[in-house]
Amino acid sequence: MKKILFVVGTFLSLSITAQIKMPAPSPTQTLSQEFGLGKIDIVYSRPGLKGRAAFGNGSLLAPTGIVWRTGANGATKVTFSHPVTVGNTVLAAGSYGLFTIPGETEWTIIFNSNSKGWGSFSYTEAEDVVRIKVKPETTSNTTETFTIGVGNITAETATIYLKWANTMINIPIKTDIKSTIRKQIESSTTGTAVTSATYQAAANFYFDMDKDYDKTLVYVDKAIALDAKAYWLFLLKAKTQKELGDKKGAKVSAETCIKMAEEAKNADYVRSAKEVIASL
Repeated sequence: MKKILFVVGTFLSLSITAQIKMPAPSPTQTLSQEFGLGKIDIVYSRPGLKGRAAFGNGSLLAPTGIVWRTGANGATKVTFSHPVTVGNTVLAAGSYGLFTIPGETEWTIIFNSNSKGWGSFSYTEAEDVVRIKVKPETTSNTTETFTIGVGNITAETATIYLKWANTMINIPIKTDIKSTIRKQIESSTTGTAVTSATYQAAANFYFDMDKDYDKTLVYVDKAIALDAKAYWLFLLKAKTQKELGDKKGAKVSAETCIKMAEEAKNADYVRSAKEVIASL
């Protein structure tokens, strides 16, 4: 009977121990950022300094000159939904392991085809897809927990940044969305059932992104032909005519915008149109 009780007691003790949940020393973070016409997903683990040196010779975390998993635990995984350019290399849509080699004056940034390995133990240079060199920046504040993010976002450019201790690394990336949008415009503006809003979207693209003001004027005129009371279109037309050097036409379009916007009691467009006239 005593043996049975001992076994049962031991089993209960093990069961209780197995139920104890502790916080992860290097918690995992998943982040998703819209970029271009798609998004960037990053999964990584976040070690803390805990009084240790993050970088440098002899560091226990990310020593100088040694391939680093760029985080903790499994390899840091970066997934691009659409092709991007890093350095001079186009990365196809897909998942990559992000490895780095910290240095005193420059870092080596590596996107590797293996995104499923544990740490850097399964890293193989032969599986590298791209390598670039970047210079580290020194920050005025200390980052205790290793952090990856996406910043400096424009329509076609962004940076993946790494921050830890007093070091920050910016990895520049680019994507080409103009060619895709041009194809979308060509397809969506063909036919007889095109709306004013579609023409306006095309005009906005050619004005803001492509800087093709001749095409902007073509599409904004088509939009106005379908919605002659859209005063916001006359503001876009005025700005376009200004860029094309047609000051007289720009003034007429801006004045039309002002008149319609005043009737609609939209002070923002009245002010914006007056700014165009003042700049002529």
